[in-house]
Amino acid sequence: MGDIRRRGAVVLGVTGLVAPLTLALTSAPAQAASCTTQAGPYQKQVEKFLGRPVDGKQSAADCKATKAFQDKHGITPDIGYAGPVTWGVMDLMNKQKAVGSKPNEDGKCPTNKGRIACVNLTLQLSWIQDGNKLVYGPVPVRTGRKGYVTRTGLKKIYWRDIDHVSSIYNVSMPYSQFFDGGQAFHSVGLSMWNPPGSHGCVNMTTTTAKKYWSLLKNGDDVYVYGRKPGT
Repeated sequence: MGDIRRRGAVVLGVTGLVAPLTLALTSAPAQAASCTTQAGPYQKQVEKFLGRPVDGKQSAADCKATKAFQDKHGITPDIGYAGPVTWGVMDLMNKQKAVGSKPNEDGKCPTNKGRIACVNLTLQLSWIQDGNKLVYGPVPVRTGRKGYVTRTGLKKIYWRDIDHVSSIYNVSMPYSQFFDGGQAFHSVGLSMWNPPGSHGCVNMTTTTAKKYWSLLKNGDDVYVYGRKPGT
């Protein structure tokens, strides 16, 4: 977390790495080389996701494609092993894509509050709606990891700082919009699928954070619900 110092008040902020999944790393095969020759427990699923031939056998091309995916999203160890963390990220991506343009189809985010920012922890998605009208999103986000979960419930944006910097971690938190103690929307320069998660903030790409900054203001509602996998 990072702290906010303004007019003598100190509020803990949030920073750090964030990802949609907080799955525990299980043992991958120890290997000095950069790419493993061993098939993982999710070999076929990973092959299908990556558009590789689905045979359940690890090839050099399979490993290269898997390793590239791991490197892109900061998944370690990045040795091309089709393990639970890698597949967990891919599975979440599939579920996020399936939502399409109807993120509140289940009606769990309130539609009687006017403009509101919704955060679905289970699917690691956020969007802005106004009544039943979708204003922006849904977009992937990265919320709190185990032990630092993003707190659920109805909240309000109470402070915004476009150039906020965490004085605890000395890390920039651009476009910060605080809605629950030190928990805020803000941008990060990491993949939205980089494990294990934040220290509580809802992290976004710069593009998304800028859009949220332009669409929201102090006093606007935020509703957080669900449960992030692995927390």
